Amino acid sequence: MSAPVHDLTDQPPRLVLDHLAITARTLDEGVAHVRETLGIDMPPGGAHPRMGTHNRLLSLGQDVFLEVIAVDPAAATPACGRWYGLDHFDDAPRIGTWILGTPDIERSLARAHADSGPAIEAVRGDLEWLISVPADGSMPMQGAYPTLIQWPEGPLPVTRMAGRGCALIGLEISHPDAERIATMLAGQFDDPRVSYVAGALGFAATFDTPSGVRTLR
Repeated sequence: MSAPVHDLTDQPPRLVLDHLAITARTLDEGVAHVRETLGIDMPPGGAHPRMGTHNRLLSLGQDVFLEVIAVDPAAATPACGRWYGLDHFDDAPRIGTWILGTPDIERSLARAHADSGPAIEAVRGDLEWLISVPADGSMPMQGAYPTLIQWPEGPLPVTRMAGRGCALIGLEISHPDAERIATMLAGQFDDPRVSYVAGALGFAATFDTPSGVRTLR
């Protein structure tokens, strides 16, 4: 899948909230974290051969999903750094970053944080997409600035994911330079569920679940 090339002087593409990624040392740890917090079990996902990772995926509706992702111990070590900083992740599971969808990733990257990296091709099963990943697998602003993703044309992959009756109510992004994140995304992204707070790096996602309102960090 190749990214289209456009005149960068026109208006930037609109960005939409696509998903939240929980980084974990193992899938079991990440799934347990979600179960303990939200009271649900994450449905199956798949593997990413190029990145040496695997995941679990939960639909949060028709446009947003939750991902638990970890290094796949059965996969070969990739030549590049694993995305979401997983090569160096050795901590309790947590929301590691958030991902915004774009219809034209090259145009969006032209206006993105300088550490966003290039758009690379990713594969899971028969699904291919483009996603911004620096060569070392790091994340801009330690994950507080979003990763960008471009899905192929057609129904979004979330429409084929299993759900557990959970919906995202709000996402708070905390970072010492939160105002810069908001400023960089202004004119491209506007979602009333998302807020920015100056403070220590972290995320707080609030969900409506079958067990009531829960907050996942």
